[in-house]
Amino acid sequence: MTDTTTEPYVRYAVDAGFATVTLDSPHNRNAISPKLVTELSAALADAAADDTVRGIVLTHAGNTFCAGADLSAASNPDPAVAADERTRAMIDLLRGIVEHPKPVIALIDGHVRAGGMGIVAACDLVVAGPASTFALTEVRIGVAPFMISLTLLPRLDPRAASRYYLTGEKFDAATAVDIGLVTIAADDPVAAVAGLRAELGKASPVGLAEAKRLANAAMVAGFDSDAEELARRSALFFGTDEAIEGITAFLQKRPPRWAI
Repeated sequence: MTDTTTEPYVRYAVDAGFATVTLDSPHNRNAISPKLVTELSAALADAAADDTVRGIVLTHAGNTFCAGADLSAASNPDPAVAADERTRAMIDLLRGIVEHPKPVIALIDGHVRAGGMGIVAACDLVVAGPASTFALTEVRIGVAPFMISLTLLPRLDPRAASRYYLTGEKFDAATAVDIGLVTIAADDPVAAVAGLRAELGKASPVGLAEAKRLANAAMVAGFDSDAEELARRSALFFGTDEAIEGITAFLQKRPPRWAI
């Protein structure tokens, strides 16, 4: 399915030294579509090029930060080809956040699913409000969290990674802090982000860039060593019978045939 809407899916604004990047396609729960990825990548590039921007706040409109891949697009007649294109675009986006020269703060007060989890893990600091819920739901539709593992596995406690990769179950902001996905769980996430902005405002731009490079060096090395293999496996997997069944069942709002 090709999205021909002219309305932006990503909003960009700069105020008091910070760029606010807002995912704003609530009609599909901010799903990872080609349009959203293109616009988000452009916003990140704009922030990188602006010397007045000290950091980025990545947030969302509506009750969902990101629902993961746009599965309506994934169900086209050649799913493997489409998946390869999406997978490589997603890897580029995740790497762009991880290697961005400025710190990225995720401000979440809504649902995060599947590929959205990879975006959250790519961010340097994450604040989650009381309406936040998280889940890695890939196994329930016959796939696996291939490329988002590049950002998730370096963050998550190994036992927690096994549990949530395998079960697809939902967890809250407090659990997300405990397992390493989220920095702060806050009743007032906007105030918590304001506090982080104030702290980052005391730091030099070059110091922030170098500190981020140090903190993310191991994650970047994982992209260098594993991204191509994960992209290949992900693209191939979307053409399998189970993946086609799982995505079809999801779109038809019915259990997949393997569910017991």
